[in-house]
Amino acid sequence: MFQAPRGTQDVLPEEQPYWRYVEAKAGEMARLYGYHRIDTPTFEEAGLFVRTVGAGTDIVEKEMYTFADLGGGR
Repeated sequence: MFQAPRGTQDVLPEEQPYWRYVEAKAGEMARLYGYHRIDTPTFEEAGLFVRTVGAGTDIVEKEMYTFADLGGGR
């Protein structure tokens, strides 16, 4: 069974309004001080894609990066 990578969690639909409020307020404060928004890449467990599309596909071999975590997992 797949689990979210350590230190991450999903934001469920019922939590979305609260997060949007916090994001809006933080964005307003950041703009007041001259900062601008950046979006960083998202990531998923590689095994999820290997299981669904196969290890030998272009998606897995050419469009994904995999790395071992501190526990030796991938």
